[in-house]
Order: sequence, then structure tokens, then C-alpha cells
Amino acid sequence: IGDGWCQDAGIYEFTMGATGDKVKARYTYTYVFENNEWKIAHHHSSMMPEAQLETAADPSTAEILEDKQIKSLFYLWNDALATLDPDKVAARYSKEPCLLPTVSDVPRTDYDSIRSYFVDFLKKEPQGTILESYTSAGPNWCMDDGIYSFTMGATGDVVKARYSFVYTKDETDGTWKIAHHHSSQMPEEIVPKAALEAATAAKA
Repeated sequence: IGDGWCQDAGIYEFTMGATGDKVKARYTYTYVFENNEWKIAHHHSSMMPEAQLETAADPSTAEILEDKQIKSLFYLWNDALATLDPDKVAARYSKEPCLLPTVSDVPRTDYDSIRSYFVDFLKKEPQGTILESYTSAGPNWCMDDGIYSFTMGATGDVVKARYSFVYTKDETDGTWKIAHHHSSQMPEEIVPKAALEAATAAKA
């Protein structure tokens, strides 16, 4: 909760009246106060990864990672950033990925589009540090959610953001790749500025 904004994040469930099916998903809402009422400024919703991935795992090769192993996967991606090679970074993602990046409103769902995003992002020479991390895992999948910061070597700027990584094990070669990556700037760094601008405009 902040001045003119608030956030609600968690898990919700939908019952589909037409079929009776139940779907559980993660959600994030960021609300802002505009014209004397609360409005949704940001809404992210995604299906629970365990619902999709546990059924796909081969019991004979299934692997469940521990907390330290899950957190180490971030540094493989961060090391790829340090090479400043967009192909090495794009190679960290799975064959059917979804990247919802910090500084683009375009979802990236294949190798070429992910590579294209990092061509520009790597010009800033980013290096990430995890500030808070919360992990969970199942057979051949794991998830790491939290907060990280990036120091941009080209400018010295530091940017803090929320993140969510879902990793899956590639059963063809045993490597762990990023299947889903969502990154968004911290709302308190955005909304107060917008609220201030609105207040200034109202007084004008």
C-alpha cells in the first residue's frame, strides 16, 4: 500500500459455469486511485505451473530440485547476460518459452523474439542480484519468485523489479531451461510519480 496505489498478489480459482471446470491461477493486481475511485492499473494472471508440468514429467527421469539448486539457475542466466551475447541469453530459454520483460509490452514466445529483446537490453550491460527469493518445485519443474535488482554497467543506473521464473527440465539433454519469465518494475517506483502528475494537473 502506498500513496494513491495498492497491490494485491496471490492465488485465485475460477469455476466455469458452462462446464463446471475449476482453474487455479496466480494473480497480481496493482490499483491506482483516479477520479475518486480505484482502478486496475496492472493485472497479471497465469496458470499454476504444477498443473501443467507434473502431468508431463516422465517418472523414470523426473527430478525435483532443492532450494539452492533452483536459485543457482538464475546465475546461469545472469552469467549469459555478462557475455553481452543475445544468442547465449536466448539459449537459456526453453523451446516453448514465454518472456514478459521489464521494459517491453510485447510478450516474447520464441527464440527470435527473445533474442531481439536482449539485443537492445544488453547494450545497458546489465548484471542482476537477487534481493528476495521464494522457491517451489515438482517433478521436472521449479519456480523462483521474488525481487531482483540490475546494475547497468553502461550507465551505473540501478533498477529494482519483481520477477518470476518457471524452469523446466529438457528431457532430451537433462538441462534446465526457462519456460516462463515475468519481470516488472516495482509499482511504488511508478505509481507515486503518476499520482503526483495527476495531482499537479488537477491543481493547474
